Amino acid sequence: MPKFLIIDGSSMLSTSYYGNLPKSILFAKTDEEKERHYSEILHTSDGKYTNAMFTMLRTLLAVYKKVKPEYVAFTFDMTRDTFRRTQLGADFYKANRKETAQPLKDQFVQMEEFLKVIGFPVFMSPDYEADDYAASLVEKFQGPELQTYVLTKDHDYFQLVSEYTRMWRVVTRDKLEALKDAYGLYGKDAYEALPPNVFEYTPEIVHSEEGVYPEQIPVLLAITGDPGDGIPGCKGVSSAAAPLVEEYRSLDAIYEAIEDCEGAAKKEKELNTFWKESLGIGRSPLKALKTNKEMVYLSEQLATMKRDIVIEESLEDMRLNINMKELKKQLKLYEMNSILAEVEKLNPEK
Repeated sequence: MPKFLIIDGSSMLSTSYYGNLPKSILFAKTDEEKERHYSEILHTSDGKYTNAMFTMLRTLLAVYKKVKPEYVAFTFDMTRDTFRRTQLGADFYKANRKETAQPLKDQFVQMEEFLKVIGFPVFMSPDYEADDYAASLVEKFQGPELQTYVLTKDHDYFQLVSEYTRMWRVVTRDKLEALKDAYGLYGKDAYEALPPNVFEYTPEIVHSEEGVYPEQIPVLLAITGDPGDGIPGCKGVSSAAAPLVEEYRSLDAIYEAIEDCEGAAKKEKELNTFWKESLGIGRSPLKALKTNKEMVYLSEQLATMKRDIVIEESLEDMRLNINMKELKKQLKLYEMNSILAEVEKLNPEK
């Protein structure tokens, strides 16, 4: 069966950048101190930063050798001011994140152009995030005749896992071994066929790890929040979130149960007793959920990936068809001789 690999380019490039920085920058205590050491970052003879690009391209080469997907697409973020801020009015969304370092900013532009000129489809816009494009690609193309995989490190993507789509999550070596020990479902050969430091999530594994199935992940995040993205959720309810979502499946159903009490002390006590005895919830989340209802619903909107972005391209437009001449030209331009040598071995005649 053909494989369609959707790659979260922003996540991969950022991880590559921070994973290949000199110690003088990693351990610097201020932005000013970091900037003083920018010259130590891997760069070309004419000053183009390449540490993130180099690491990402080595990763992609390793993925290609192991997976050899028939179809590939990349998704990238362009800005934090997407519809979640402009349309939903959530100014606080991702406001807790630091400004992107200039060497990484430069490499986002360089990497996106690099991928385009060698023949990869790259999806990004000022209105949506990388994960919204990934979700829309999944929605349009997944099916019983195509194995769809989403490669990322971000847990938000759990919501895309389904019968036809798997999440290939990049994890630490220790986490990978722990997951293999816990879910050794496929055998050693299956794990060896995956990219390095990647674990494959099925709907059942998502449920086991998160306490809910993939389609309920936005509901879970609506209550627990997501500190990394600045999604507030409902404070003080995290431990009760998974049991509530598992029982009621949606925010509407949770709030219907609360509203059925109509403020009646006896009914509220019965509901709390049910939550405690049947769902194992020790501390009642009733008051917090009532107080924060508006923010909980907004958090669900923030956590839900868009699945309806118009994708004009066909699956055939995603077919892996690298322009080898242009690839070698770009590798020479960025002075990546070791990767060029590997590419030459794979395609000596081109």
